[in-house]
Amino acid sequence: MTQRVLFVDDEPQVLEGIQRSLRKRVELQTAASGAEGLRLIAEQGPFALVISDMRMPGMSGAQFLAKVRELQPDIVRMILSGQSDMQATIDAVNQGHIFRFLSKPCAGDQLMSAIEDGLKQYQLLTAERVLLEQTLSGCVKMLIEILGMVSPAASNRASRIQRYTVALAAALELAGQWQWGLAALVSQIGCVALPSELLFKVESGQSLTDEERNLHESHPEVAGRLLASIPRLEEVAEIVTAQFGPLSFAAMPSDVRLWDVRSAGRLLLRTAVDFDRLTMSGVRRESVAETLRTSKLALPACVAEAVRALTPASRDRVMKQIRLKDLCAGMILDEDLVSLKGIRLVPAGNEVTRSLIVRLGSIAAGVGVAEPFRVQVPI
Repeated sequence: MTQRVLFVDDEPQVLEGIQRSLRKRVELQTAASGAEGLRLIAEQGPFALVISDMRMPGMSGAQFLAKVRELQPDIVRMILSGQSDMQATIDAVNQGHIFRFLSKPCAGDQLMSAIEDGLKQYQLLTAERVLLEQTLSGCVKMLIEILGMVSPAASNRASRIQRYTVALAAALELAGQWQWGLAALVSQIGCVALPSELLFKVESGQSLTDEERNLHESHPEVAGRLLASIPRLEEVAEIVTAQFGPLSFAAMPSDVRLWDVRSAGRLLLRTAVDFDRLTMSGVRRESVAETLRTSKLALPACVAEAVRALTPASRDRVMKQIRLKDLCAGMILDEDLVSLKGIRLVPAGNEVTRSLIVRLGSIAAGVGVAEPFRVQVPI
């Protein structure tokens, strides 16, 4: 767990004094302005604790720490200032949610004690977040397994979209946020309310009527309502709900690393969903990137470039004929899987999941499964 501290002050002599006083006691970096501090957080983070002077040219300490809280809310924030403006103090506490406010001059032992308290606070915050992530992810994975039993097509699509979302975040050098991968994983959970015939038409790329299209595009709202009722998943619910809604990123900063969690999440998920839709319909990857670049979403240029590096899920596979006992997660059915009497059990094109294997085992013990059958296997 990181114990790194960032100290921001526009006075060089103060930074030099802090370096001499603390460099052997904590892992310390310094910045001479709020803008430089934000750059260090974006490029060299994470930091556990940020300590900022209040009165700085261009960006005050209150404004800087409010921006830090927006970008990385887990960072503990403190003010060390020589000025006594009460209104500035109130602004710092209200805008930046300051953990502690210290006055200059501050004795070395007092400053070190405050830093130790700040690092302990960071440990408490991150420990709670890790527990939250693990608990929620476990519950959501169970829901996805259930989705896989009800609709393998929707479950497979969610798996592909999650891979694309994570790959996009990595290509854009974004600090990993648990909400993004989780939102992608549950992005199709609302499909449990859709008819299986409609899901098959969507997965196989068949044309839809206006009524069918409207029904299909309603599934993110269903998922959003389900997720919004779960504590701590409000951001995930909002990201998921925005899959098909009108969005535009033209007014956002060109550097995606400066975006807030929700905006970046909407960008990643929407791009991943559109990439999956286009590639599954047979559009080449290069054409997909150009289509997304010129769309009404007004994607940043760096996102269009990141899309070019994505590998569609259908690539690098070989075809094999296997029996049910050899079926493994990750394979793609190259033909309809049918019962001994010819009843279609799983449509061609579905990716095999653990839950599907369990389901087919039960079916095989009952009505039986026609074997062997063709699958696509990753190389």
